[in-house]
This record gives sequence, structure tokens and C-alpha cells, in this order.
Amino acid sequence: MYDVIIIGSGPAGLTAAIYNTRAGLKTLLLAGAKWGGQLMLTTEVENFPGFPEGIQGPDLMANMRKQTEHHGAEIIDVNVIATDFGKQPFVVKTDEQQYEGKAVIIATGADTKWLGVPGESEKIGRGISSCAPCDAPFFRDKDVIVAGGGDSAMEEACVLTRFAKQVTIIHRRGEFRASQAMQDKAKANPKITFMMNTQITQVLGEMKVSGVKVKDTINGEEKELVTDGVFVAIGHIPNSTVFKGIEVDEKGFIKAREHFHTNIEGVFVAGDVYDHQYMQAVTAAGFGCAAALEAERWLESQT
Repeated sequence: MYDVIIIGSGPAGLTAAIYNTRAGLKTLLLAGAKWGGQLMLTTEVENFPGFPEGIQGPDLMANMRKQTEHHGAEIIDVNVIATDFGKQPFVVKTDEQQYEGKAVIIATGADTKWLGVPGESEKIGRGISSCAPCDAPFFRDKDVIVAGGGDSAMEEACVLTRFAKQVTIIHRRGEFRASQAMQDKAKANPKITFMMNTQITQVLGEMKVSGVKVKDTINGEEKELVTDGVFVAIGHIPNSTVFKGIEVDEKGFIKAREHFHTNIEGVFVAGDVYDHQYMQAVTAAGFGCAAALEAERWLESQT
């Protein structure tokens, strides 16, 4: 029997585990077969406090994990396949066995929707990104592309213009899904140009991005564009489907009530599985801290 079971091993889950173990709670962290979250796919991280020279994403996560283990959390690299939050103690099942806990913190994050085209996956962190606030400074005075047509694509493009020489928004449809206000903001920026009815079909380059191959979605015409980077802004997929009975919004993000409570008493949420606004490592860590403190207070109230 654990006091707290934390599901997920990104900044939110690991930070929550640090706080819960230091509070003297018996803590289990189910990290997933591929632990560490999206930062494991990131190269240099320059905006996480405490690292003035920057740090590689996997190194940052390794440090967080070491700190979590140092304070006594039990970490198992397995995937959660089912949960039962209908009664106490809560039950969390993996492929191999099941675990019982008095409280649960869900910190499973969200996965970027990638384009899924040849040449993309191997260049993530080498010219392919999904986070302008994270990576825009690496593209100072360079030409970049933003793929997408929603509010997030417009916002990414506007952030990039603070550093990049030119930003091209490529959208496969003839009209944007973004709000009119966000469209107006992007169209008013002289650094931003638009390519409508255009789809990226391949990312070019050997070790890093050198260009893309695109196709006109109306006439099928193909051509190559030279670029230094591609920012993919077509959405995120929250890892929430395994949690039956937990309220989610229309996109699958878990709904957080006051102080990181879910709709089930004793089950808390932290990080990108509910936060679709900021999606930063440092905010995820902060939310993990808050959820851990709330879980601790809730457990005290049950005695």
C-alpha cells in the first residue's frame, strides 16, 4: 500500500515525487516504459532556471530522476494499462501487476502531433521543434517554417519573429482555424508570410534541416523550399485515455478543479495532461509541486 502513486515521469511527475517523499509519504512513481517525457526528445534547454549555460533535455531529466531516487521514491519503468478509482484504495494496473494507493497524481503529459513525413522524426531537436518559446533563440536571423493553421500556429509564428529573419506559415487548407484576432495579429507582422493549400511531404537535410518538399493540395504540384527550421504546431494529444471516470475536455485534456483536484476525490493532476496553455518544463514542475502539496494535505485530512 502506497500513500501516493504518481503516474508519469516528466518534470511534473518527478517534482511531485520529490515533494511527496520529502514529506515522509510512501511514494511510487510509475514512469512508463519510455520515461522522461518530451524533454527526452529535446537537445539544449536554455530556459529552465538554474542552468546559465543551458542543459541537454535528457541530462535535465536524468538529474531530476536522480534527485527523486535520492529522496527515496520507488520508480518503476512500466506503462499503466488500467485504473480503478471507484473505491479506496485506488488501484493502478500495469502489464505485470497492480498497485494500491491512497492518493494518485496523474502526470502523464501530452504528446506532440507530428507531421509524420519522411525526414521528420530523426531531425527533432535538429531543426524540427514544437515549441517556439523553447527554441526560437536558436534560429536568430534564420528562415523558418511553421506548419499549422490554428491559434497555436499563429502564436508560434509571432514568437519566432522576435528572432528569425523570415517566418512562413504553411497550412494544408484554404482557410485558417485560428481566431480572427490571432490571424489579424500574424498578418500584421511584416516578417510573416503565408502558403495556403500547401502540405509538407518531406523534411530535407542530412544531419539537420535544410529544406522541405511541399505539395499543392489543389493541383498536386510539388516543389522544394529552403529553410533552417520547421516548427510543428498542429496540436497535442493528452495521455488521458487510460483514466476511466476522470473528466476531460473536448480535446481529452483532464479537467483540473481548484488546487489540482480532479472530479474524483483523492486523484490529482499536474502538467501537460491538463495544461494546454503553457506546456513548459518549468510550469509542469511547478504544477507537480502544487499537486504533491495538495495530495499531502488531502491525506492528512483523511486521518
